[in-house]
Amino acid sequence: MDITVAEQQLLEQHLSMVIEANKRTNITRIDTWEQGWLLHVEDSLIGRDEVMSAPDGPLADIGSGAGFPGIPLAITTNREVTLVESVGKKAALLSEFSAALGIADRVSVYSGRVEGLATEKPGQYAVITARALSSLPSLMELASPLLMQGGLLVCYKSVDIEEELAHALVLQDKLAMRYATQRNVVLSDGNTPRSIIVFVKDGIPTVKLPRHEGQAQRKPYKK
Repeated sequence: MDITVAEQQLLEQHLSMVIEANKRTNITRIDTWEQGWLLHVEDSLIGRDEVMSAPDGPLADIGSGAGFPGIPLAITTNREVTLVESVGKKAALLSEFSAALGIADRVSVYSGRVEGLATEKPGQYAVITARALSSLPSLMELASPLLMQGGLLVCYKSVDIEEELAHALVLQDKLAMRYATQRNVVLSDGNTPRSIIVFVKDGIPTVKLPRHEGQAQRKPYKK
């Protein structure tokens, strides 16, 4: 990975804090350094090029969990980042992590649902990231009201997404989210395939967004 020594140190510090916190609060299923570096840190950074290609402006990492990919991207791109996490204990840990890493001046934590942030800050984000959170149609709906025109939704996915993507393509006009690119990669272990899917905010949705909390995931639009 093309990162500086200082960035490497911060990435390692973040992972160490996550592993330690996981001993008392279940924030990730991964509890070893080797797996954490591969499946959290390296995985987070595979979408960095797409994030860097977004317009100038802040990033929101929705469903941030233990801070992946939001904190590694904050460390390596220098964007202002909002970590969106609805579980209060996880949100509190994210605040602790950003303070300990010395990046709290440009990394904030929103303790609540994505729909709440979209109501408070509509159209204010240049890029939204989502990793292991929900289906592409649901992510498009959640991201659309948050994004400025031309802003990017960067989705971290496994490679078996043909059905999801086909469903997403049907919703482009409804959600004002245009499919842009798909890039398939394999992590450094040689056995873990990933896909980075990008959508662009393009126009005005034909439906009112955001809907009530949880509807995007419980009842995603079909067409």
